[in-house]
Parts: sequence; structure tokens; C-alpha cells
Amino acid sequence: MKICFVISDIKTETCGTTVVILKKAHERGHEVYVMSVGDFIFHRDEDISLRCKKIPASVKADKVEDFWAQVQDDAIREKVIPSNDLDILFVRNNPTEETSDRHWAEHSGIAFARMIQQNGVLVLNDAFAMSHAFIDKLYFEELPAEIKPNSLITRNKEDLLKFWEKNGKKMVLKPLEGSGGQDVYLIDEHKKNINQIIDTLTAKGYIIAQEFLPEVSKGDVRVILMNGKVLEEKGEKAVIRRVSTDKSEFRSNLSLGAKAKKAKYTPAMEHIVSLTAPKLIRDGLFFVGLDIVEDKLIEINVLSPGGIDHCESIGMVPFTDTIVDALERKVTYMKYYKNKLSNRVLATME
Repeated sequence: MKICFVISDIKTETCGTTVVILKKAHERGHEVYVMSVGDFIFHRDEDISLRCKKIPASVKADKVEDFWAQVQDDAIREKVIPSNDLDILFVRNNPTEETSDRHWAEHSGIAFARMIQQNGVLVLNDAFAMSHAFIDKLYFEELPAEIKPNSLITRNKEDLLKFWEKNGKKMVLKPLEGSGGQDVYLIDEHKKNINQIIDTLTAKGYIIAQEFLPEVSKGDVRVILMNGKVLEEKGEKAVIRRVSTDKSEFRSNLSLGAKAKKAKYTPAMEHIVSLTAPKLIRDGLFFVGLDIVEDKLIEINVLSPGGIDHCESIGMVPFTDTIVDALERKVTYMKYYKNKLSNRVLATME
């Protein structure tokens, strides 16, 4: 298959989930391309083109860091290809991590992907589903109430203070648009600068307030779903506990220094997945991360979920063979059905 991975910037991309998946696809003999989100090219009355790097067969390395360093090297030159030459465009840039000087990058990847999708290239996740779920914390609120903590979304300070009072003077505040644990605050009765925090966050946009879950002190669990089911390889499920190494830190994001550990897949997690998966399948969301604390879903990541890159280091299977198997099957379905199935259906077909 011919597959292109869209990332934020080839030069600055770290060896995360995207890189380990594309490395496995390359090792299995597929024609793998990678591009930065700023390298779409539109010409009127022509297919959208992509300025990208084709990873040569000569690029080989046991360590993902060595592999990626070879791809990033200027010796591999970028080339322009028509998007319709591809079987799959895998959109993996994370808009919520873009800096203030790159606002153009936040929506452009999904916008161009929608156009490419309409021309018959399989886009993962479905580009229209990603548009709908672009503010993933709002998409999260479409899920059943019983699996979520109590929450409020507003820019009004008085509303937030009332919510704080009703929830025992303890709540978590975070920007409606954001990821990686940035600008997330635990507000309790001892927090003296609550007004300053609210003013700072509302100046940037909407705020989501959630009830505080005491169990978060044990960390949260990232559950990776593929095709609406828990990703599984060789009998092991992609379920990873993330625990902060700082006892004073309630956030457990790996990007903030938390450590990944193996975790059990509990009946409570299974219940959450059972209520979440039908919607993900219907919407065409192929690869999704759920963040769970005990019996509550606290966040959903549909734009660029990570965690797979940590699996091998904690003694789990890498899961990349299963992911590439799924991509290969989708290309086979495309050829058998000859574009009779929609992108949304193909995105979550097993």
C-alpha cells in the first residue's frame, strides 16, 4: 500500500506513536511517505499535491530514534506527489499543540484532508469526523452522562465559582481547546489565586470545569481503541496506566514527565468502551485514545492519540503489527468494493 503520514513538522517531530507506526509499515515493505502539515499544494482543476519524503528501502535501524534521524536527514529530499497516488492519508498532526505563530496549522490539515477524501483516498481518521470532533472536549460531552464526571463549559467567572461551591470547593479547570496537560489546574478551597487563574484561562477562550476525582492520585489509564475496539495484539490489550512521579502533581500526562506502567482492563473500563465505541464507529474514528480514572472517562483524544511508543519500554507488545494489519485490510476492502463504501464506513471496518 501507499500511505502518507501527516505530522506537524518533520524537522521537529519526536519519536512518538506516529513514528513507530510508520516505521513498522516501512519494515513490512509498504511505500511510506511523511509530510509536514504545511506542505499541501492546491491547484485549481487538479488533484491536491503533497510535498513529502518517501522513505527509501535503504533506511533501516533497530532503534526508532536512529530510524527517524535518517528520515529527518536532508539527504532524503522532499518530492511532490499527487494525493490520488496514495491509498491512505493518515492525519496525525495535533492541532491543539500548535504555537501561537502557527494558527494556520490548526485547521489546515483536516481541511485539505476533507478534499482529498472526497477524491477517493482513504483518510484516517475520517476527515469529516475529525472536523466534527475538532474540539474534542465538546465531542466528549456528546457521550453518555453516566460515564463522565460532572462538568461545566463557560467563560463566565460567576458560573465557575458556583460550580466550585456545588462541588465541595474542589474542581479541575482546563482550556476547552488544549492537550498534554497544559494550563490544567486543580482548584480547591486553599487555592488563593482562583480569580487570576480564571481570568487567565477565559482570556484564551472557553474553560471546562470538571469535578475532581480523588482516584486521580493513582494516575489515569489511557485505553487505545482501533475500529471501536480495544487495540489488542498477541492477547495483550493496549491499556497503559500513566502515573505522575511528583506526588504534588495531579496531572499524569506523559508529556509532563509521568511514567507509563502496565494496567489491567477492568469491567468499569469495558463498560465505558461499550458506551463510547458505537458512536466512534458511526462517526468513522479509526484510532482513538480514552483517558479513564476508575469508572469515569475524563477525556477523549481523536486527533492524534499517543501512548503506543511507550509499550515496548514497559514490557508490552508494540501493537504496531496489528495496526498495520488493519491498514492493509482497509486497502483490500477499497479494491474489492471499488469505492462503493464511504470513507466513514471504511475507516472503522475491521
